[in-house]
Amino acid sequence: MDINFSLIWDALPLLLAGAGITIEITALSVGFGLLIGMTVGIARLASIKPVRYFANCYVDFIRGTPLLVQIFLVYFALPGIIGHRVDPYFAAISACSINSGAYIAEIFRAGIQSIDNGQMEAGRSLGMSWAQTMRYVIMPQAFKRIIPPLGNEFIAMLKDSSLVSVIGFEELTRRGQLIIARTYASFEIWMAVAVIYLIMTFTVARLVGMLERRYDTK
Repeated sequence: MDINFSLIWDALPLLLAGAGITIEITALSVGFGLLIGMTVGIARLASIKPVRYFANCYVDFIRGTPLLVQIFLVYFALPGIIGHRVDPYFAAISACSINSGAYIAEIFRAGIQSIDNGQMEAGRSLGMSWAQTMRYVIMPQAFKRIIPPLGNEFIAMLKDSSLVSVIGFEELTRRGQLIIARTYASFEIWMAVAVIYLIMTFTVARLVGMLERRYDTK
């Protein structure tokens, strides 16, 4: 089988532009997911039952349904509620952020619970409030322990973001589909797309490894 490398070279600028959009979607989604996950993760440990119940329902629903269905809910179902069309970019970021937030909530919850209870008691005995102890004592220690799973979540979202191609958003996978529709070079383009994803995930994995060594999380 002959591989047309010149076709791959010609398509590379479009694919790299799509890769840039994929990284942008992933970074924004995980960034917003961090805010959601931190809030929900702490809420799951709250003593107020309604707050804990709502947080548990959110995590169970998101983790128990496919990201693809969540994208469809935001892009196709939400317009029926709000009365107007949802922009694909907004739908992609929103669905991926909500999805990432549920997984990050579990990461934060596990990280917080891994810290000895004596740390909270020590903070409270020094006159700090629960929130202050959580912010200045518990969370800095927990963060070091959650770096590896956070890195895994970033890598997972980097790959799962390809699902937003189903709503016509032109990230890396969608760019590959459009190029194939024009050139019929399925093997060459999909191999190029796969290699680009591999390079991105490999790079993120190495960066996470550097952070682990930096904070001595092993």
